[in-house]
Amino acid sequence: MTIHGSVAPGFEAVREAFQQNFDEREEIGAACAVFLRGEKVVDLWGGERDATTGAPWEEDTMVVVFSSTKGMSAIALAVAHARGLFDYDAPVAKYWPEFAEHGKGAVTVRTLLSHQAGLCAIDEPLDVRALADLDRVARTIAAQKPAWTPGDKHGYHAMSLGFYEGELIRRVDPKKRSLGHFFRDEIAKPLGVELHIGLPASVPSERLARIKGSGLLALPFHLRSLPWRFVLGMFNTRSITRRAFGNPRLTSAVQIDTPAFRAIEMPASNGIASARAIARIYSAVAVGGGELGIGKSTLDALVKPTPPPRSGPYDVVLGVDMVYAAGCLKPSPGFRFGTSETSFGTPGAGGSFGFADPDIGLGFAYVMNRMGFHIADDPREKALRDATYRCKT
Repeated sequence: MTIHGSVAPGFEAVREAFQQNFDEREEIGAACAVFLRGEKVVDLWGGERDATTGAPWEEDTMVVVFSSTKGMSAIALAVAHARGLFDYDAPVAKYWPEFAEHGKGAVTVRTLLSHQAGLCAIDEPLDVRALADLDRVARTIAAQKPAWTPGDKHGYHAMSLGFYEGELIRRVDPKKRSLGHFFRDEIAKPLGVELHIGLPASVPSERLARIKGSGLLALPFHLRSLPWRFVLGMFNTRSITRRAFGNPRLTSAVQIDTPAFRAIEMPASNGIASARAIARIYSAVAVGGGELGIGKSTLDALVKPTPPPRSGPYDVVLGVDMVYAAGCLKPSPGFRFGTSETSFGTPGAGGSFGFADPDIGLGFAYVMNRMGFHIADDPREKALRDATYRCKT
């Protein structure tokens, strides 16, 4: 397997780990990028972007990154916050009055972004046509009744979080842009990267890697790497876990990697990007956020964990303890990443992961097209992350 790209002197171990993923961990196609103190030190890609045709992964190949999109959406909100468009501790209903329905009037933006609002499930079915109508989505999610009293628990808002974030951006942005358009104009273009939340028709299919994965029936065969409570929940159609992941209804996660779903905006789950783009964006925030106009008060919302809900750190959707802040995942006892608790990012289904480490000014990203079975710490990604931290920092 030919590995393409480059590593800076001192980061050769990352290239070796990347090669080992193909040799020993059944990698099909992937990319990894690292920026340190604003400088690119790792930019690697290799393998096949399409396992069926054997087409190679190219320098400009992009791929669906599933929930790694959440970190990008969180940074979009951080940019909006830095411009004074909203306050993390203000009620969502201040900006979006209809949100107050079913007793949600006191739910703050911070509570919502920390998965504590009880809005992880959407009861009204939303198919791809409905999701393309942002006004309809807004009416549907505003009318949603919380699954628990906001602030009592937290549970991963797997699909729903991005829709709430998207409508909040539409409400506070003077130009009323969707989150995908806001992200393109205010983050991707200024940083000179290409990352799409809602793929334009102008992007040729030859630039996209194709996801290879399994459906729901494969989950019980991976109980060593997946929380058993999560697996059981996915097989119970009434459970909060299944409800959180079940709307829109998909035959498998791979369905998100189809033209119809790639074209719409799902800011929690269907971002399309290269590892280089994700790492570059996290890097801009890790070194202080100045390129994006992000100041200390905004950065603090990402760096400082949101206090856990009243019931403690147990995530009722994922079945494990989790820590969140401002739309991102934070290091927790079961998932350590970065130098300290100041790090923030989000992993995606199948193994992708991007994060910022402000302690050392590092932005990291890994993307792939063969889906694994881990909530976090996919062995391929972790090998690359561990190698990065063994190198000169």
